[in-house]
Formats: sequence, C-alpha cells, structure tokens
Amino acid sequence: MRTVAVVGASLAGLSAARSLRRRGYDGRLVVIGDETHRPYDRPPLSKEFLAGTLGEADLALERDDEELHAEWLLGARATGLDRTARAIRLADGREVRADGVVLATGAAARTLPGTEGLAGVHVLRTLDDARALRDDLARGGRLVVIGGGFVGAEVAATAHALGLDVTVIEAAPTPLAGPLGETMGAVVSGLHADHGVRLLCGVGVKGLGGERRVAAVLLEDGRSVPADTVVVGVGARPNVDWLEGSGITLDNGVKCGADGRTGLAGVVAVGDCANWYDPHTGTHRRVEHWTGALERPDAAVATLLAHGATEPGVPRAPYFWSDQYGVKIQFVGSAAGADSVTVEAGSTEERSFLAIYRQAGRQVAVLGMDQPRLFTRARKQFTAAAS
Repeated sequence: MRTVAVVGASLAGLSAARSLRRRGYDGRLVVIGDETHRPYDRPPLSKEFLAGTLGEADLALERDDEELHAEWLLGARATGLDRTARAIRLADGREVRADGVVLATGAAARTLPGTEGLAGVHVLRTLDDARALRDDLARGGRLVVIGGGFVGAEVAATAHALGLDVTVIEAAPTPLAGPLGETMGAVVSGLHADHGVRLLCGVGVKGLGGERRVAAVLLEDGRSVPADTVVVGVGARPNVDWLEGSGITLDNGVKCGADGRTGLAGVVAVGDCANWYDPHTGTHRRVEHWTGALERPDAAVATLLAHGATEPGVPRAPYFWSDQYGVKIQFVGSAAGADSVTVEAGSTEERSFLAIYRQAGRQVAVLGMDQPRLFTRARKQFTAAAS
C-alpha cells in the first residue's frame, strides 16, 4: 500500500495511525478529522475538564516527542467514499485517494428535536461542547440532566460538586439497566440520592420550556422541572451517513468482523462507528468505550496490512469505567443474558463491592464499585478465562 487514509482523528483514529507505523507501514499516511483540534482525551470532558481542574493542554493524546509523519487534514468533514476510485470525498471539494482506509468517524450525541437555538441546552461529546457547558455551569443555578447513563451521571456529579442544584431525569424505570442490569443499575444510580441529587425515573420528556433560554423541562406526566441549564445525555448515533451508497454494510454503524474487516476490500472500521462481531456473545455490538478505541484498532490495522489474509483473533472483553461522586465504577464483560449477579466482596449498601455476573453458571461479567484492587485481579482472571 502506498497510501492509507484514516478517517477520524480521535482516539481510535490515532491508535490506528500508531499501529500502522508500529507495524512497519512507511507509506503516505493521511489522517482526516472533522474537528479542528488535534486528538484529545474525551473521558475528562464530563469530569475534570468540566470542573476546571484540567486544562485543554492536559487533554492532548499525542506525546511531545511523537512523530507519525502523517498529513493531518483537520476541520475536513468526509462526505462520501467512492469505492471504484478508492477516494474519500471531503466537504470542501477535495478528494483523498487511498489504497487502504480506516473508518474511525466515531459517533455524535443525540439531541432533542425542537431545541435548536434555545440557549442553555447542551450535549456533551466534543471539546467545543465541554467548553460551552463549562461556561454555563459557571453561572450556577439549576441543572437538569436528561438521561441517567454514565455521561449524564458524571455531569450530574461534577455539577453537584460545583454547587449547582441538580436533577436527573431517566425515562427507564432503572438507570443503567442496559449496561449493568436492573439490580446493579439501581445500586450504582443510588449514588445520586446518596449525595442529594434528585433522580426522576420512569418518565419521559415532552419538551423544554422557555423562549430564548431554557427555563424548564416539561415531563410527559404533566410536571415541570425548573432549569437554568439542561444537558441532554440520551446516547449517541454512529457517524456513518456519509457512507451511504459506498458498498459498506451499515447496521447500527459499520458492520464488521471481530478484526474490523468490512465487506469492502481494503477498508476496516474501528472505534465508536464500528459494529463489531463479538465472538464472546455471537452477536454484533457497537462498543463505545475508551479502552476499545485504544486497543482494537491494532487488530484492524493488522488485517488491513495483510490484505485480509489474517485470521481474526478473539478480542478482549469490553471494559469501561466511570467516576461519580468520588466513587470509581469499573466493569468488564457483558451483562446481557446474565441470569444471576452475586456480590463476592464488600457491600452494596456501602457502595463498595465486587459483583460477578453469571449465565448458566459461567462468568460473563465483573462489576467493581470502589474496589479497584479486587476488580483488577478479577478482571485479569476473567480475561484469561475468556481468551
């Protein structure tokens, strides 16, 4: 290959570029990103950066002495992939021709329809999102977080520490039931009540009140929750619309194998836009976790450089963490299909424990809450058994 283009300049794209060079690729390397920023770390955006304890320079993912000898096309949005010409079309009219393509375009935060132009309403996905939200939180007052997932919970915890009056609204009966199951989802989301943050569950949002600036969140049951600032944390959608008509199979992202290979020769997918085949569960799943964006691109790059001639290995089980109200939450595996969850150490009441998920007696996931040492040991054992 003489030219490889990486479309996406966040962690997954940077990890792919690093793997290309580490594996001996010495040809032309083009990294395309729709943001104007160099690669930066996203997890601190909802925590330390929002709280003001980390600055923008602290978010940089590239090392000071790192040189990938890449062409960086930043602020350049990809609008199409021509499989015949093997060219990536950009919004500014340019084209990048490449022998190999790494799709790493990530995902975009979902928004509430009809809220465009209403001041004080935020999503949190990018550095620019975090800048705007940080400025609004500095005003103080009442924050309403719509969505009780991990990002929403982290924002709520950060805002509470900053002295804001915080309410979290979750449409499902139990927050975090998807990733953690209902039992442990209820335990972890109990952190909100422990710290005096209101949690309203099982009710949907009808709309937002206010003229030029948001003033309230209107619920489907007729209640109105006053708000000076609103954060919408209702998930993300993969950035794959630009690939329509390219020949790439799209199904909740780019449908690909365990090693990132797509149905189009010379094209692999990584990161939040990739709907990987998971041999652990026998299904495809999109894994929006930092660790996956760091580790999995190497397998995709190996496949790309070998022109698909490699055998896909078994990827490590998905792992993620979250920091809320000073408590570290760590999880590895998949709670889907688990028929039991048992606390092996510690206490759920004290919000410090290790729990094991099982399916027909087989361990399928591990959850640690404020137990980093026990969790690290359990994760190593789980990973060794699953490989």
